[in-house]
Order: sequence, then structure tokens, then C-alpha cells
Amino acid sequence: MSLQTRCPSRRRLRHPRPRREGVKKLSTKFTVIVGGGLVGLTAAASLKLIGHEVIVLEQAPRIRAVGAGIGLWANALREFDHLGIGPAIRDMGIEQNTWFFSPAGDPVRAPGYTDSDHRFLLVPRPELNNLLADTIGRDRIRLDAHVTGYTETGSDVVVHLANGETLRTDLLIGSDGVHSNVRKQLVPGSDVVTHFGHYAWRAIVPTGKQASEATVLTVGHRRTRGGYASIARDRTMWMVNQFDAGPLTGSKRERALERARNLAEAGWNDELLSLIAETPEESILENQVTLVPELPRWTSTRVALIGDAAHGLSPHIASGGTLGIEDVGVLRSNLTAEAELEKALTTYERARSARFDTVREHSAAVEHAGDAVEFAQRYAAFSRWMLTTAPAT
Repeated sequence: MSLQTRCPSRRRLRHPRPRREGVKKLSTKFTVIVGGGLVGLTAAASLKLIGHEVIVLEQAPRIRAVGAGIGLWANALREFDHLGIGPAIRDMGIEQNTWFFSPAGDPVRAPGYTDSDHRFLLVPRPELNNLLADTIGRDRIRLDAHVTGYTETGSDVVVHLANGETLRTDLLIGSDGVHSNVRKQLVPGSDVVTHFGHYAWRAIVPTGKQASEATVLTVGHRRTRGGYASIARDRTMWMVNQFDAGPLTGSKRERALERARNLAEAGWNDELLSLIAETPEESILENQVTLVPELPRWTSTRVALIGDAAHGLSPHIASGGTLGIEDVGVLRSNLTAEAELEKALTTYERARSARFDTVREHSAAVEHAGDAVEFAQRYAAFSRWMLTTAPAT
């Protein structure tokens, strides 16, 4: 089944002074965020806006982006509007308005749904993360900072770094992805689980002969999905994923092409095959998909998980980043509304874990859709639910 849319020198900087062992407490609103990806950077910008003294600890040597592009739905864009950077993000992305197609190219949309249920912005991750870093202030981001654990006391949290340094903070936020060290300590035994047999391939390439405003995404034979999308005016992202992929043989390009042929029937998606065939091997990202198990808790008295660290999902519903940004807005709202930190975090946890009970149901339904009609119905049902029930922050 197909989905088609037509749409229009690293430098060490001075950081804020965190509280260190033996140093007098500086602020009752000092917050350490572990992880300098999309959600962690958004959290830093959002909490800075309400008066928190924030510092982001990123273990990589530079601000980077895992993956190629990110889909941002209206509920995520509202948070960026709140931060004052919504127009800049809309300018760097390409709006998508999804239509679903059968393997023969017949258009399908679920009855009763409209463009508003199918519209999102596709944005290149590197530009977005760099914009967020500039919004926070790069002097608030510490690179090469590997957090190994923390000690929660009655009055603060002591954050432990691999270099032996310790930082004291009022609030610790774990936004360090599916392999989160913060989560592993907060919820022992919560290591990621393999989504057995589910692999994904993707790359960003210069836009070629395909129409720059066209997007083609396909759900094809043998539980294979993928296609290509305009991610910027001069760049295209292609992506392929397969459930129950079986043994992998050959190079990354050969493995991606093998799966992409499940998406190309009678000339449909020949452009996708060409894009993959012309992509340099070193530019192709290949991942075994992993999932964060459902957690019994997301918070403690002074520690909270957000984004993939709390709810890493399969990428097939294309909303993990958006839902992580929702986390940020809800957390900010509760920290603003509640004077007591523990109560604010508990309220945040209850709201988000309840929402993700339903997200997981929709994700499973979309994954197991059997044909074009069923897929269109289930995906539209999820997107409408997500948009119409998004929290007001």
C-alpha cells in the first residue's frame, strides 16, 4: 500500500555555574537535562522561559541529530510557537498532506476525515537541533558530558559524570533516549527490548528528478513500508522499514533495495529504487528498531523522564518526536501551576502515562493494518485522536 502527499568549529563555551559538591545552593529552580537531542533541547528552552536556570548535558562532542528528518504535527508546532521559533521552523520544513495509495496507485482516504487529519511538517533534524541550541544559548550546553548516574537526596539531586565530576540540581530530567541511563536507575530492569525482526533504513540525498513537492510513502508486500519525502527545498529523504525482516545479507544498500522492491509494483516507486541505488553506502542509516517497555513510573520526587527515555516507540506512526514535545509542554505547565515539585511531577506522570496507554493501542493497530483501506482508516483515526485530544499547555 502506498501513501502519497503533494505539498507545496566546535568551541568550548562558558557555561552557567552549576552547584558542585560543597558549594552553596544557587537557585531553587536549577534544572539539569540529560540529553541534547530534539526533546531535551526543547525542554531546556521551555523551562528557561519560565525562569529555570538550565544546563543540558550531552555526551556527544557536538550537537547532532540521530535520524534524517522529523515529522512535526500541529500539537508540536504550538509548543514551538510558544517559544517564539514556530515561524523559523515552518520556514525550514515542507508541509505534508498525506494521501494513501494501493500498490496499483489507487488513492485511498478513510471516509469522514479531512486534510486537517493528514497534515504535518517534515523538518530536517540537524537544522532544527541547531536552532534549538541557539534558542537556549550554547553556553548552557555542555558537550562530552557523560552522565553515569545520580543520587537523589531529600533536598536535591547529585548528578554523577564519567569524568568524576558531580553537579547538584533541584530537578533532573532524563531526555537521553531509548538507552537512557537516567531511566535505568529510576526504573531498574527497564532496558530497551528488541522489536524482533523490525529494521529501518534511511538517508537524506539531494533532490533529483522527482518533483521537489512530491512525497511518496508506501506500505507494500511482506510487511514492508517506506518511500521518499521532500524534507527541504533541495533535499529528499528516503526511508524503508520492514517488520519480520528475516536474515540480513549484503551491504546496507543491498538490504534496503531488497526491501524497497516490495514497495515497487509495475513501475510504482521506481524513483525510490533509483534514490536508494544512487545513495553512497556510508550515507545510509540502518537500525534494528528497539522499544522502551511500558514503565511503572516516569518520575520520582526530583527526577522526570521525557521523550524516548520514557516511551520510545516504533517509528512507523511517525509521531514520537511530536509526542515527546507534548511531554515538554505538559511538564512546563505543571511546574508552573504547582508550587510543590513532587506534586507537579506526579501530575505530569499521570497525564502522560495515561495518554500513552492509548498511543500504544493506535500504534499496534496501524502496525497490523492488512491493506490500503484498513491502513488509511487506522492512521487517520490515530492522527485525529492525537490532534483533537492534545493537551492545552
